[in-house]
Amino acid sequence: MSKIKSVYDTLLERGYIKQLTHEIEIQKLLRKEKVTFYIGFDPTADSLHVGHFIQIMVMAHMQMAGHRPIALIGGGTATIGDPSGKSDMRKMLTREEITHNSNCFKSQMEKLIDFSEDKALIVNNADWLLELNYMDFLTEVGANLSVPRMLTAECFKQRLEKGLSFLEFNYMPMQAYDFLELNRKYECKLQLGGDDQWSNILAGTDLIRKKEAKTTFGMTFTLLTNSEGKKMGKTENGALWLDKEKTSTIDFYNYFRNIQDEDLEKCLSLLTFLPIGQVKRLGALQGREINEGKKILAFEVTKIIHGKDEAHKVRAEVETALAKEGNEKDIPTFYISKDKLNSSLIDILINIKILVSRGEGQRYIDQGSLYINEVKITNIEILITDADFLQGSLIIKRGKKNYTKLILN
Repeated sequence: MSKIKSVYDTLLERGYIKQLTHEIEIQKLLRKEKVTFYIGFDPTADSLHVGHFIQIMVMAHMQMAGHRPIALIGGGTATIGDPSGKSDMRKMLTREEITHNSNCFKSQMEKLIDFSEDKALIVNNADWLLELNYMDFLTEVGANLSVPRMLTAECFKQRLEKGLSFLEFNYMPMQAYDFLELNRKYECKLQLGGDDQWSNILAGTDLIRKKEAKTTFGMTFTLLTNSEGKKMGKTENGALWLDKEKTSTIDFYNYFRNIQDEDLEKCLSLLTFLPIGQVKRLGALQGREINEGKKILAFEVTKIIHGKDEAHKVRAEVETALAKEGNEKDIPTFYISKDKLNSSLIDILINIKILVSRGEGQRYIDQGSLYINEVKITNIEILITDADFLQGSLIIKRGKKNYTKLILN
């Protein structure tokens, strides 16, 4: 008898999981219990970006499996700034800016997460951090965290050379305290986050163990990087935002439409809900066919973030424009030698397997749907001549969307 698949198996199969504090225990926990877990979001802008998208997808997978997400808005910690992955100190925000940004986050999360009837919670750590007495904090947290161990954390090591302020040094203890507070208030047992949060997560599980004599758990997931290991989601205009006022739906669609071939399967797996079998099949496409996989990726991600109607609209607009422009990446291209000039167009198309027979070619002509360089073909005996090649190439269209480019070699 095969065991029932859990969300852990789904996350592992789709490539989300990076590190775990207790691998076996977490597998059992997610299979046997309905777990309350949390992921933190620092409200440093008025929109989430594609780097946050993986975190929201993980929350969605977990909630669909019956677990309860807590989206922790870092209204308190955002006044400091997380030094993880940063070479400089972040600008500190006002409380008004933090509140506005937090409200924007929730509206974007609600596209994937159901917050009704306490199925998910959104809480702000400003509710406890800003009221916390510093002496109480030192007693509660400071006495239970090791400074030498904290300094070995990658997030601090990157900043020590340029200067790590005491203000930023407090970020890890505060995040550890968040986990303790959520555990006390909501029985939160699991903290999730990007892999750059590993040290902060460990600090939280360690603090709860010392203060509450409880075992809690941490799991990180892979960051959204390309095949070269660089973070994805950067454009010429900055971050790839989920707010269409900051990144247009066309730019959003085109970003995923034009990813590197090597990144297709990873993005399909992490950023869509397509079945893993379909993900593998699309990721294995080669040559020009892989563009069909990229179209599906761009449509699916746009549909999740901006809705089905908007995704259909932008796909039609982008794909029509690409076909009209004769984009070389999308149009099958064939080379013919000069000695083939003055040959029958239909025979050439049969030879390169664009048509299967003269009869098929005649059907296109009868339907008025065969074109050379947007000029309708009406005679099956038409010949290809040097004059048909504009700057060394010509475009053949069959029907509404089937394009072929011929280049004179």
